[in-house]
Amino acid sequence: MHTKNKQETINFEFDDNFALIDLFGSHNQNLILIEKMNDVLINHRGNKVNITGNKKSIENTHFILKKLYQNIKNGEEINEDRIKDFKSAISLSGKTDSQNEDTFIETKRKKIFARTVNQKKYLQALNEKEIIFSIGPAGTGKTYLAVAKAVSYLLQGKVNKIVLSRPAVEAGERLGFLPGDMREKVDPYLRPIYDALYEMLPNDFVDKKILSGVIEIAPIAFMRGRTLNDAFIILDEAQNTSTVQMKMFLTRLGKNSKMVVAGDVTQIDLGDNQQSGLVNSIKKLNYIKDIAFINLTSKDVVRHELVQKIIDAYNK
Repeated sequence: MHTKNKQETINFEFDDNFALIDLFGSHNQNLILIEKMNDVLINHRGNKVNITGNKKSIENTHFILKKLYQNIKNGEEINEDRIKDFKSAISLSGKTDSQNEDTFIETKRKKIFARTVNQKKYLQALNEKEIIFSIGPAGTGKTYLAVAKAVSYLLQGKVNKIVLSRPAVEAGERLGFLPGDMREKVDPYLRPIYDALYEMLPNDFVDKKILSGVIEIAPIAFMRGRTLNDAFIILDEAQNTSTVQMKMFLTRLGKNSKMVVAGDVTQIDLGDNQQSGLVNSIKKLNYIKDIAFINLTSKDVVRHELVQKIIDAYNK
């Protein structure tokens, strides 16, 4: 722990000794992580805890411990990701007494936090704009945060429907060439979206909403000829749309709807003579002030830390 700032110590205690077992973690692994993140020293005996460090670091650490303790009392699981989420929320908002909708999204199963400055900008755009383009490599939360916001909007009654789509480029959108019924044909291409939904909502809730059509998951070809009102619409893997498909998709926007277009311009799987609809739309629409363009980079990757290094290596 660095000591160049004035060191202080605060003492406090928790009510439930059993909850502290989960709070501290096996062999105090959670406390060790929190110490490292906040540059403090944490000591405990029984249910009494003291934190030593500079004033701001102590405040941040106390806030994180209280929030984690509250989560445990509410029956939630504590892990490294949850600890980092609270740290990120403090870093991005600069506050320990409150959090705002630009730093996290609440769903039935979990709170999802912005972990980087660019992700915070993304959440802000999701709150303020009707059409949002999110461009960046895998693992930056492009689709995940959009799905989380869509779920939040549905739960709050801000929209009546969620529409999730991606181009089935591997099948050239010619789903007739694939065996099985429609769901069997479509599911492999949309599995990442299903996975995100099941992380945020109870399985039976998702299944019922899909069955009733409140949550619709389909290839982009099925968007043609429709106007989507009171809906949160997400296009994933947008780099693999044609210019015609992209124009068709964007013009589906109806009243009281929000649209997110997510893609990675370095992962285009179209033929050599076919221009990406995502690349084309960035050039054509970037002057429209009511449309947000959020650029995410390898620094925003929230998967395993090696993923960021791999992305950087391939981009050289």
